[in-house]
Amino acid sequence: MAKLRRNRLRGLGERYTAWRAQASTQFASLDLVPDLAQDIGSRRWFRGAGTLLGLSVLALAGWPGFAPVEAAPVMRIDNTVRDEFRSQMIMPLALGADSGRHMAATNIVVPLRNAPERPRLDLEATLASGDSFGRMLERSGVGGAEASQIAAMVAGAIPLADIKPGTKLDITLGRRPAPGAARPLETLTFRARFDLQLAVERVGGRLALDPRPIKVDATPLRIRGVVGPSLYRSARAAGAPANAVQQYLRTLGAEVDFDSAISAGDEFDLVVDYKRAATGEVEAGQLLYAGLWRNGKPRKQLLRWGNDGRFYEASGVGESKQGLVAPVPGGMTSGYGMRRHPILGYRRMHAGIDFRASYGTPIYAVTDGTVQFAGRHGGHGNYVKISHGGGLATGYAHMSRIAVSSGTRVRRGQVIGYVGSTGLSTGPHLHYEMYRNGQTVNPSSVSFVTRAQLSGKELASFRARLAELQKVTPGAALTTLTPDVSAEEEPVREIDRLDSKKVA
Repeated sequence: MAKLRRNRLRGLGERYTAWRAQASTQFASLDLVPDLAQDIGSRRWFRGAGTLLGLSVLALAGWPGFAPVEAAPVMRIDNTVRDEFRSQMIMPLALGADSGRHMAATNIVVPLRNAPERPRLDLEATLASGDSFGRMLERSGVGGAEASQIAAMVAGAIPLADIKPGTKLDITLGRRPAPGAARPLETLTFRARFDLQLAVERVGGRLALDPRPIKVDATPLRIRGVVGPSLYRSARAAGAPANAVQQYLRTLGAEVDFDSAISAGDEFDLVVDYKRAATGEVEAGQLLYAGLWRNGKPRKQLLRWGNDGRFYEASGVGESKQGLVAPVPGGMTSGYGMRRHPILGYRRMHAGIDFRASYGTPIYAVTDGTVQFAGRHGGHGNYVKISHGGGLATGYAHMSRIAVSSGTRVRRGQVIGYVGSTGLSTGPHLHYEMYRNGQTVNPSSVSFVTRAQLSGKELASFRARLAELQKVTPGAALTTLTPDVSAEEEPVREIDRLDSKKVA
């Protein structure tokens, strides 16, 4: 019996050994973990990659989690306790609330039949772009009849269209004559113009306009200094406004080559239209004069003259000669001719020049002309085409935004749009084209020449104006202007008025 049991066990062991060997052979034939460095891209390789991915997912699924162990609080905190804690926190102060618990009204509290109103209301209103003066007053609480009356009174002193958007008005409204009625205007003051403040006051029950002129000094601002390592930084350090320096660089850059014609020892000389008010404000206008000096002698002198604002040389001749006029301050990345298109992938004619420029960089018209097209134009994206007469035209493509419209007359150096990447474009840049009689030509082969000659009385007036500006003392307009005691102060806050009354 024992011998029979041993034979049976031996037979089971042999069958298990045989099954194991057979299973191992079959499992090995599956080839689940092939060498991924061989037969890349084959079915065997993808099967091995699938095995690796599955094992990786399985390993990540078993990744242990780590979390802080929360300790039991020393006391039981429920919603009621949390509300009590919250009422005593300082955090609500940051949200405009008061700290501490606020109790609800009890039966002792009796509501008022009529809530009292403030006898006087002081506020500040702002004239928005596209808004009218009368509508702005009505939104501020002034009655419709009084708003129309005030608008008519102000229009008698200054055209309402000349009041710039963003102008702030200090308004004081009185007590309502009846429940639900509009509050009557007591006073209204605002800066209508740089040299004029207007006030409307109620005198003897009637509104009256009080114009208050402000003393203004119109001495032009002249800035002169050494170019140094950076003309822009040197001019800004000398006190020139940023916009004036940019105008100076654009104006002088159309006449001389900054890279080769200017040295660090040269002197820059610019004059800007400048106004100073007795109340402390300043207003910088257009560039009037641009000069460049070397060894005490002028190398280039340009003066703005005439209704069109053209710059003329000191001799009275307006002339500008140069080859390629760059519409953006950036280097050229692709020239005119055949090339492999970066998006389409095949060779075709590149009918223009690409300039490197960052997104939003202003694009300038290379010379005077009329906008022939402004809008979406196929692969050009946002596109502007300007006709310059004589069969010449220029095109500016891939703009992010267009700043002109069809039919608009533009001048050299005027902003016509901003660099973008619209249409068939791989990134922000400017594609600049030039046309002669409708056919594209290489922009590098065209030189713009503009001439204008002053003579007679106009030339004499031009030279007198040039001499007058050259007599302006550099930096004189930057000195402090003597305050005008008769000038009214700017609108102040109500709390400042209350403080001044206490002092009085």
